[in-house]
Amino acid sequence: MDGYRTRTLETTLRSVAETFRAIELTGPRQSGKTTLLRHVFADSHAYVSLDDPLTAEEARNDPKGFLARYPAPLIVDEFQKAPDLAHYIKIRIDESGGSKGLYILTGSENLTISHTVSESLAGRVAVLRLLPLTVRELRGEPDSVLPWESDVAREPRPASVVAMWEQLLRGYYPEAALDPLMDAARWYESYLETYIQRDVRALRSIGDLSAFTAFLVSLAARSATVLDLSAIARDIGISVNTAKAWLSVLETTYQVILLPPYSNNLGTRMVKRPRVYFTDVGLLCHLVGLSSVEHALRGPMAGQIIETAVVADIWKSYHHAGATPRMFFWRTSHGAEVDIVIETPSGLVPVEVKAASTANRRMAEGIAHFRRRMTAQPVRSGWVVHPGESGASLGDDTVSLPYAQL
Repeated sequence: MDGYRTRTLETTLRSVAETFRAIELTGPRQSGKTTLLRHVFADSHAYVSLDDPLTAEEARNDPKGFLARYPAPLIVDEFQKAPDLAHYIKIRIDESGGSKGLYILTGSENLTISHTVSESLAGRVAVLRLLPLTVRELRGEPDSVLPWESDVAREPRPASVVAMWEQLLRGYYPEAALDPLMDAARWYESYLETYIQRDVRALRSIGDLSAFTAFLVSLAARSATVLDLSAIARDIGISVNTAKAWLSVLETTYQVILLPPYSNNLGTRMVKRPRVYFTDVGLLCHLVGLSSVEHALRGPMAGQIIETAVVADIWKSYHHAGATPRMFFWRTSHGAEVDIVIETPSGLVPVEVKAASTANRRMAEGIAHFRRRMTAQPVRSGWVVHPGESGASLGDDTVSLPYAQL
């Protein structure tokens, strides 16, 4: 395996450990949470995992004794296995005299851990998320930021289109992404089996696992499209309510991202249907049966794959910087659209994603239309992200950007 990759979240972790008494770190299974925490806090915190059944039973049945046996500062991994422990951790924190960074709680189930921790440790805990690797983390530049977040021009770098597509197929979970000897297809098959058997069943009683798998595949085929749960439910023979419940499971376990439509009217955002994206493009490719660069690059899902990769990378980047992403898509009734609209303190950032390797001015037409329509708020420079090897100015304050240079 190609060694440890420094994560962007390291800086935020160290900072919040000095200001908060507890940290909640969630994220999907295999995103690197344990590796990250044991790397950052190796010299300061003890570590215990509730993945061990006997340890989890002790934490549930004798929480006072458990915390006496494992004193702070402490990392508690797989915390969702004993969520009531949070109440007793609160007591320990309140008795500590204001010490910081006492407990770091991790888990792969968003709602299970967050609901319990937020109730018991309100005002005492910083909530962070670790997702699969970003493009910058993968290339060893974890402290660099998205191009519109910096005034410093990024140095162009050679980027092979074939190498980029090979990485998209491998995805960005650390183990699959960093080990060239790893059989990515086998890794994702194992990941799915573990995910369905453990995380999904822990959150909801799903009797027909084959139907749930079919739901995953159907949703993957629709990544980067407006979500139509009725069509998916009809295709696989389940009720719409079941489809909604299963989608909630996927959101809860960080497998999918829902991008709402952009509107100045918050009520409109809530009513209209979102676009759905998979958090990891490698899992998406595995679910739809893509295993070769040629099939992915030339196939009908090429545009969906690259758009999913870009949305996921931006989403992950904000979370890894300790921020909440404010991301939307924009589309008019006449068909003009921008794939991603990002709200920032200094204005809206429009981002288009194209599958063609060579950028041209026509790719910026949606951004130009968006700029003309958004007269009530500032619109910053636009970006067209594509799988090419070089960027260029496309006019109208819009530039193209190779995906590899995100």
